Amino acid sequence: MSTKKLLSTFKKSFFIGFSAFLFGTGSSILAPQSSASPGFFEYQWDPEPGYKRLKYYQSSSERNERSTYYFFLRGKERKEDITKLTIAVPDYFEAKIKTKKLNFCKVKVGGYTERTRCIENIPSLFKVNDKQTIIEILPEKPIPYNKDNYAVVMKIFNPRKRGMFQFRALSQNADEIPISTYLGTWNIDVQ
Repeated sequence: MSTKKLLSTFKKSFFIGFSAFLFGTGSSILAPQSSASPGFFEYQWDPEPGYKRLKYYQSSSERNERSTYYFFLRGKERKEDITKLTIAVPDYFEAKIKTKKLNFCKVKVGGYTERTRCIENIPSLFKVNDKQTIIEILPEKPIPYNKDNYAVVMKIFNPRKRGMFQFRALSQNADEIPISTYLGTWNIDVQ
């Protein structure tokens, strides 16, 4: 066998062996590790037309753990003054929502160096229906259309079942005819 043919055979077998190693067992070692922070990563197979993702913060995504949810309403997501805010909760989100554990406030959205916190509480009336699928928030004064960030704060125990839960936000303005407007959807993940 000639030297060129021997070298060519060696290259092919080395390439095949190394490829098998990478694809078989070594790819998980060499692949970059990724981590997603809660509320900022989402994947939908087929988003509906008009779907709008809203930001949120969730202190814990583990099942049965105590968690604080911040459902953000940023200034750029509001198109008008809001006199009534309705949150549609999925019926399979099996957690007990209590009105005394709900709060509405002007919020400072945190990041890597700061924590998310309420700056000013907005006096509001909260109503939760018997099936725990609708939360109605009626602030004393309308939420103004400006650049300030607001949040609905909910303190609950996460449900026993894991999954992704879509909370939809609807708003009503101060017009003569109350018409609900879709603001967006918060996709909550419980692991």
